[in-house]
Amino acid sequence: MRILVTGGLGFIGSNFILNALKNDEYSIINVDAELVGSNPANLSQLNSSRYRFVDGNITDHKLMEKLISDSDVVINFAAESFVDRSISDATPFLQSNVVGVFTILNIIRKQKKKFIHISTDEVFGSLKTENVDEHFRFNPSSPYAATKASAELLINSYVITYDCDCIITRCTNNYGPRQYPEKLIPKTILLANQNKKIPVYGKGKNIRDWIFVDDHCDAILKVLTAGKSGESYNISANNEISNITVVEKILSIMNKSKDLIVFVEDRPGHDFRYSLNSSKIRNELGWSNKTSFEQGLEYTISWYMDRLDHWKNIPKITLNSTPWKN
Repeated sequence: MRILVTGGLGFIGSNFILNALKNDEYSIINVDAELVGSNPANLSQLNSSRYRFVDGNITDHKLMEKLISDSDVVINFAAESFVDRSISDATPFLQSNVVGVFTILNIIRKQKKKFIHISTDEVFGSLKTENVDEHFRFNPSSPYAATKASAELLINSYVITYDCDCIITRCTNNYGPRQYPEKLIPKTILLANQNKKIPVYGKGKNIRDWIFVDDHCDAILKVLTAGKSGESYNISANNEISNITVVEKILSIMNKSKDLIVFVEDRPGHDFRYSLNSSKIRNELGWSNKTSFEQGLEYTISWYMDRLDHWKNIPKITLNSTPWKN
């Protein structure tokens, strides 16, 4: 099977490529515009005749026409994904997350190709006690989440109107190797290693359901081989943990003091809790997560500590606590 991966130099995309190439039946073209969040080092050690990299943007219609024609399926990881930056400037999010998806849809409609879109639990907004299934109403809080919800609505319209072969997956918070350091876990690891203050929004009580990235990649492969066209699948690991607990666990593993924690002004529209019901993909496709949060966290910390040079040139704003004010 020939897979076109978009955004394959990013966190989840690069891990998916490495996992997928373990199967000799897959060959992969990776198109990535190398914007914020992409890192060529993520796949710098990859040497396979079944892998090809293309420097390009998913909004480039001519390029995408050629790449999709050379593929059997498109899996779209390409996205601007950091909520804080979307608050500062939503324009890049509209381009990548909406216009980019629109470009792909128009091409797969004409070429009759399969499209798997990687979305997020954030389309449902902040939850009080609910554990939401695939039919829960959208209620996005941030410009980022709104662009991801918009992309889903576009995809659904192409399924209904044009009978396009599309599947949507929504996942909870991922963690693991190769994640860009603007996100909570890698930021905490890198700052703690330098004995620098670790910013935590509000009181750190916001709750996320954490899944190890390899488990997410395994779920996407299940959807690729057994998912039903026109369906959406929630992916979660049932690891609902507060942000402050995550930070404290990292500091404990790294033998660092909790005094490094500094509570900062909460960001605008900060969702308190996300929670996805993933019984559909578990029951219908037979997927299950295999990595406990503790095992995955220890592995992730070791991975970053062994590759500090991987991140030595990241912009300082990446570790800023309130980038929307810049």
